Amino acid sequence: MFRTILSLFLLNRNQRQIKRYQAIAEKIDERGKSLLQISDDALKQLFQDTRANIQQGATLESQMVEVFAIVREASTRVLGMRHFIVQLIGGIALHEGNIGEMKTGEGKTLTATLPAALNALTGKGVHIVTVNDYLATRDANWMGKLFTFLGFSVSSLTTSLSDQERKLAYQSDILYAVNNELGFDYLRDNMKLFREHQVQRPFNYAIIDEVDSVLIDEARTPLIISGQTNEPSELYTTANQLVKHFVRQENEEDVEGDYFADEKSKRVHLSDAGHAKAELLYQKNGVLAENENLYFQHNLHLIHHLESALCAHAHYVKDTDYVVQNQKVILVDEFTGRLMHGRRLSHGLHQAIEAKELVPILPNSQTLASITFQNFFKNYPKLAGMTGTADTEAQELYEIYSLEVVVIPTNKAMIRKDLPDLVFLDKKSKYQAIVNDVFELYQKGQPVLVGTASIETSEELSILFKQKSIPHEVLNAKKHDREAIIIAQAGRLKAVTIATNMAGRGTDIILGGNPSLLQDNQLPEVNWQEQHNAVVGLGGLHIIGSERHESRRVDNQLRGRSGRQGDPGTSRFYLSLEDNLLRIFASENVSKLMQWIGFQPGQSIEHPLLSKTIESAQRKVEVHNFQLRKNLLEYDTISNDQRKVIYGQRSAVLEKQNLEQLIEDIVNGVIDQLISSYAPETLSIEDWHLASLEQVLEQQFFIKASFVTIMQEESFVSIRDTVTKLFNNEMQKKRESFGQEQYQNLLRQIMLIILDKYWKDHLINLEELMRGIHLRGYASKNPKHEYKREAFELFVKLLEQMRFEIVGVLMQPIIKHEQLEEINTSQLQTTHQEASLTESPKSIEEVKKISPIVSGDKVQRNDPCPCGSGLKYKKCHGKV
Repeated sequence: MFRTILSLFLLNRNQRQIKRYQAIAEKIDERGKSLLQISDDALKQLFQDTRANIQQGATLESQMVEVFAIVREASTRVLGMRHFIVQLIGGIALHEGNIGEMKTGEGKTLTATLPAALNALTGKGVHIVTVNDYLATRDANWMGKLFTFLGFSVSSLTTSLSDQERKLAYQSDILYAVNNELGFDYLRDNMKLFREHQVQRPFNYAIIDEVDSVLIDEARTPLIISGQTNEPSELYTTANQLVKHFVRQENEEDVEGDYFADEKSKRVHLSDAGHAKAELLYQKNGVLAENENLYFQHNLHLIHHLESALCAHAHYVKDTDYVVQNQKVILVDEFTGRLMHGRRLSHGLHQAIEAKELVPILPNSQTLASITFQNFFKNYPKLAGMTGTADTEAQELYEIYSLEVVVIPTNKAMIRKDLPDLVFLDKKSKYQAIVNDVFELYQKGQPVLVGTASIETSEELSILFKQKSIPHEVLNAKKHDREAIIIAQAGRLKAVTIATNMAGRGTDIILGGNPSLLQDNQLPEVNWQEQHNAVVGLGGLHIIGSERHESRRVDNQLRGRSGRQGDPGTSRFYLSLEDNLLRIFASENVSKLMQWIGFQPGQSIEHPLLSKTIESAQRKVEVHNFQLRKNLLEYDTISNDQRKVIYGQRSAVLEKQNLEQLIEDIVNGVIDQLISSYAPETLSIEDWHLASLEQVLEQQFFIKASFVTIMQEESFVSIRDTVTKLFNNEMQKKRESFGQEQYQNLLRQIMLIILDKYWKDHLINLEELMRGIHLRGYASKNPKHEYKREAFELFVKLLEQMRFEIVGVLMQPIIKHEQLEEINTSQLQTTHQEASLTESPKSIEEVKKISPIVSGDKVQRNDPCPCGSGLKYKKCHGKV
C-alpha cells in the first residue's frame, strides 16, 4: 500500500493524467469487445440510445465509455481503422479540454473523431479547426463517412463558400473549418443588420488541429476586415528610388553611413547624416521646396516612407520572406513555408515592398473590425487542441489559454536516431556537405527529406543537387498544389525531397510511399510491401535540416516527419556561423573560438559548447517572442472587453422584437445630459443657457422649443417634462407614419448602423493610441496603464456620442435610404495582418491625437519632442 502511494506521489502530473486515462481506455476496450458481433443497425441504435440519454439530462462523462466504444467499432467497419489504446487516451484528453501532444503518424485525425462524436450529441455543434482548405476538405470527406454512419451531418468550411453555403455548414453537427474563416465569419456576422443574414450559431466546442500553429505562430497576426483608403502611392515609389543613395552602417555607433538596420527587431534608424541626405534628396526630387525641411508638420510622413523603404530592402528578402506572383507581393509563413494570401504588413511596409519589386502598389486599408486568435478562440466554452509539438510551449498555452498540454505516449516505441549537429564555418561548406551526404544516401537507396527555412535555400540546394545528378522533388510555397503527391513519394526508395518547413504538415510520410495516394494519382505501380521492407532495411527516412529555426518546436516538427509508428529513421541538422540564428542571436565568442583553434572552411565540428550555445539562442528568441505575444494579448484584451460590450449590444438589438423600451432609455439618457449641461438643477435659472438649449434641440434634433414661460418654482421639473414631451411627440409621429413593424425595423437599422460607424472610428483611434503609447514610458508612466485609461476614456466618449447620433438621426424629418444600408461584407478586404506594438507615431497629426500639447508649425531635430516624452525630437520620434 505504501509503495503504491509513494509511486503515485513520484509521478509527475502528465504521468498521473495518463494513468487515469489508461484506466478509462481499458474500460472502453472491454466494452468494445461486446460490440464485435452485433449488426450495423444494432450499433447505430446503441448510439442513438446514448443521444437520447444525453437529451434527457445524462452528462457527457457518463456516456463517454459507451460512445467511444461505439465510435471505435464503427470506425473499424467504415474506415478500416481501429483506434489504438493511445488514441483512446488522446480522445479522453481532448474531451476534457486539453492539448494532446501526439507524435507525427500517431493518427491525430482519427483520434479527434472520438471527442467530436461525444460532444456533438448535445446538438450544439463541434468545430474541428484546420490550417488550410486542403486539410479541411480532405478530413471532412475522409472522416465524414464515419460521422454519417453514426447519424451526424458533416461539412467543411473553406474560403470559396457563399454566405448561404456558410450558414448551412454551420448548422452541421461536425464542421471541419479553416481557422481564418471562423474568425472572419465572426467579424462579418457582427457587421450584419439582420439576424437572418448572420451565418454562425453560438459556439460550443472546438478541437484545433496543429494547435501550436494556430494559437502560437498566428498569435501576433490579428484577423482584420478593412476597407480601402485613398493614400497616394507616389511617395512609396519616390522613397524606393532614394534607397540606393543610402549607405548602411555596420553598427549603430558607426560614424560612417546613413542608417543602421537592426536585424533583431527588423527596424532601421537614420543617422544625422542620413537625415541630412534624405532632406537634400527630397528637395532634388521636387518633393520638398528649398526653403522647407523634413521637420515641417506636413513633411514628417516623408521620413516614415523612407524608413519603410530602407526596411523593405534591408530586412525583407524575396523568396524568403515573400514571393511575387501575378504582380502581387505574397508573404511567406516563416513557420510553415506556406504562402499567406491576403496577409499584409502594416503601416505602409507592405507598400514599400511592392514599390521595391516594381509591382502595383495597393492602397492602405482602414480597419472596420479586428480580433486576434487569442481572443477569438476564448469565445468557445470548451476548447481542445492536437499537435505533434507543444510541450516546449506548454507554459504559454496554459498561461494564455488555460490549456494544459498532455503528452500522449506513442503506440510503438520511438526508435528514430537524432544525430548531433554538424557546424561549419560558412554556408558554402555546409551546402557542399549536405550535397555529398545526400548523394551517398541516394546511391544507397535510403529516402531523404531535406528541410529548409526558406524558398531561396530550397532552390539553391536544388541547383546543387542537379549539378551532382541527384534526382529530387522540391516542395515549397511555389509548388503547394503538388504537396500531397510529393509527400506521398518522400518515403520511397531513392526518393530525395527538398521541402520548406511546410514539409507536408498534416500528411504522413509512409516508408515505401503512401499506397492510396500512389494509386489515386496514377503513379507507376510498385510492390509497396517490398519497397517498405527495403526502406526499413536501409534505416528508414533520413531527415536533414539545412539550418535551425528560431523555435525548437519547428525543428522538432521537421524531425517528426521520420520515425512514425515505430519506423526506423535518422535526423541531423547542418549549421554554419552564417546562419541567421547563430549570426544574430548566438555569442560572437563562438566564432572567435572556432577561428582561434584553426577551424577551416569545409571542416565540421561537433561540440557540447556549440549545442548549448544554439539551444540558448533558441530559448532567448522563444522567450522574446512569447513576451511579444503576451504583450499583444494584454493590449488586445482591453479592446476585446470593449468589443464584447459592442457586440453584446448588437446582439441585443438584433434579438429584441420590441426596441421601444431600449430607444426610450437612450432618449432619456440624452435628455438627462442635455438638461445637466444647459439647465442643471444645482444652478439658478438665471445661470441656465436656455437659448443654447433651444439652438441644440433645433440644429441637432430638429425640434423647435421655447422655454420663456417656465416658472421659477417648478422650473427644473417643467423644463425636463417639456423636453421629454417634445421628443415623445416626434417619436409618436415616426411610429404613426411608418407603422409598428417598419418602425421597429427603422429603430434596429439606425442603432446598428450608428453603432458600427462609431466602433469603426474607435478602432482607428485605438490603433493610433497603441502606436505611440510606448512614449509614455519616457515620462515614467506605465504604457499599459496609460493605454487602458485612455482607451476607457475614448470608449466612454464613443458611447455618449453614439447615443446622441442615434437620437439625432431618429428625429430627422426625412431619413435618407443610404443611411440605413447594410455594409456588403463580401466586398470588404479580409487580411491576417502583422501586428506591431513598438511603432512610434509617424506624423505630428498622429501625435496630436495622442497628446494635446502640440503646437507650432515645425519641429527641429534638437527641439523637445512634441509627444511630451521630455527627450529631444531626434532621440525620441526620430528613431522609428
